[in-house]
Amino acid sequence: MAIKTHIPPKLPVKIHYEPLISAITKAHASLARLDAFISQLPNPRLLSKTFITKEAVMSSQIEGTEASLLDVLEKEAKGLFEEETSSGRDIREIINYRNAMEEGVRMIKDGKKISEKLILDLHKILLHSVRGADKKPGEFRQVQVYIGKPGMGIQQASYIPPTYDKVPRLVTALVEYMNSDVEKDPVVQAAVVHSQFEAIHPFIDGNGRVGRLLISLFLFDRKLINKPFLYVSEFFEANRAEYYERLKGVTDKGDWHGWVSFFLNAIDMQAMKVTKTARDILDIYHAEHASLTRFNSVYASDLLDAIFIMPVFSSNSIRLTSGIKNKQTLFTLLDKFARDGLIVSLTPGAKRGKLYMFKRLLDILERR
Repeated sequence: MAIKTHIPPKLPVKIHYEPLISAITKAHASLARLDAFISQLPNPRLLSKTFITKEAVMSSQIEGTEASLLDVLEKEAKGLFEEETSSGRDIREIINYRNAMEEGVRMIKDGKKISEKLILDLHKILLHSVRGADKKPGEFRQVQVYIGKPGMGIQQASYIPPTYDKVPRLVTALVEYMNSDVEKDPVVQAAVVHSQFEAIHPFIDGNGRVGRLLISLFLFDRKLINKPFLYVSEFFEANRAEYYERLKGVTDKGDWHGWVSFFLNAIDMQAMKVTKTARDILDIYHAEHASLTRFNSVYASDLLDAIFIMPVFSSNSIRLTSGIKNKQTLFTLLDKFARDGLIVSLTPGAKRGKLYMFKRLLDILERR
């Protein structure tokens, strides 16, 4: 029996905007509130690393990784990556995702547009030294792939992407669409981009993660967000079955309305959640700064800023972030922070290699 591959539609697709007006308005309003709030932060670095790491964790969990935000931050604080273990590989994948996001943001800040090369570069970073490193990182696939249950052959596949020889042309068309103003609304355009990218499935592995990376980068490129703090993958993970169902609805039935409505709701809900999370974190920041005199140290402000940037840390890692050069000064201040309850030890009783956690911050970041 001949295998029938899916051919994604030519862009732009026909979107019926009238039924979407309310959802579009809500998504834009939530993005605007988020962006306005983030722009008021005294130091965006306070949230940057943890928010991007959160997106990396949630996007990777959709693909089956089990590492939590705390797992990643703890391993980074230790500086140890046991990549031969399942947990170690999960954490490396998450860190690769964050590295790819940061590189994409840097390139866009440098004036580069989203291009085929940028997409290939992101994929190469994403698959560096992890599962999939043998699956042509940074290269479009040269084989036929398919999506189905483990152990099933292509004849039983739930989705068969276009043949590999069509991938370069389809990606070029997608990039042209991304860099055009042909769509009436950029958030709707982001929805179309994500669906089309997943339908093309240009890589052997890593398609979902690259596709979700492109959402944040596209919104950042279009200046709908000035910092890539929108971890929309959390919504997709929480609604995983519907996420895949809506994407499948496009490829199977051309149901763009169902997918775009779902996507707009995801943007709206996550923008509101991230705004609340950022506000709650900033409230803690201002409250703690207002009472730093209790520590009787001119370096208390430096250390407080540092633990917001790095909420799980060792004395060595926090020394670099805080800029406190004198080790004894740092140890004394860490002891004061711990006795105050501002930080808690993750390694009680350890003589060396102590790890600490800013628990109040992690509790806010990990709530659902």
